[in-house]
Amino acid sequence: MHPTLDIDFGLPDGIPYSRLPLVCCLVAFILTFFVTRTIVRYIRSHADSDAPRKWWQPRNISGGGGLHIHHVVIGVILVMVSGVAMVTLAVDGGVPEFTAASIVFGIGAALVLDEFALILHLSDVYWSEDGRASVDAVFVAVAVAGLLILGFNPLSFFDVTIWRDDDSVAARVLVIGTAVLTLALAVIVLLKGKVWTGLVGMFITPLLVVGAIRLSRPHAPWARWRYTNRPRKMHRALERERWLRRPVIQAKLWLQDAISGMPKFPDDKLVDQELDREIHAAPAPSRDVA
Repeated sequence: MHPTLDIDFGLPDGIPYSRLPLVCCLVAFILTFFVTRTIVRYIRSHADSDAPRKWWQPRNISGGGGLHIHHVVIGVILVMVSGVAMVTLAVDGGVPEFTAASIVFGIGAALVLDEFALILHLSDVYWSEDGRASVDAVFVAVAVAGLLILGFNPLSFFDVTIWRDDDSVAARVLVIGTAVLTLALAVIVLLKGKVWTGLVGMFITPLLVVGAIRLSRPHAPWARWRYTNRPRKMHRALERERWLRRPVIQAKLWLQDAISGMPKFPDDKLVDQELDREIHAAPAPSRDVA
């Protein structure tokens, strides 16, 4: 046994000590994301200034030959280093050591996801419309981490302790059957285009049941396979999608603009354009035979 640090950290009631690494990872992630966005906005606002920079003022990182080094590169390095550290600590590391590694991981993950759109498009789209994909990725990461901290676990609808405590065939069949059913519902929900419902439903399984029963989103594979020959159902899906998505799009555009440094409430024309861009009927499946 190797010695481990024994430090007492104060955590809010309801959050066990074992989740300290996850809490610190989330805090480091959020702080790094906002600090990075602030620094990038500062650099952009002073890009045309000829005034000499002081040593403490943020600036772009450049390599040899004027090569611009994006902060996603630093993030990838931090994620890899901290990931190796956590794998090593999994043998006999303590919570404090895991916490230190998780903080580094959270910092690296924030730097990576802040330029997620660059990775997705293989182009510098940080300040363009496509750059909003980075903000979406950050929202997803924060939501998943928050659910984990609150004690939700993926596929928590079935209790895996039954598997350990009861070795009867009936118990094993029950656990396996429930797991297969839950995963099948998750696949149906994702095929219906409900990514957030499918994501959160992996932690709160009743949401998967609701998502699987309700109407598909009009652009999803499910609608393509089952609604193209049922125009009334496709029309219902389109109308329902516009009605449900309008307040979401308004809030999303406002928050994305606020994070990007231009907080303003989007006008109806911009919201309609975004709705037209996002909401469309799925094309009919190809009937070509190879």
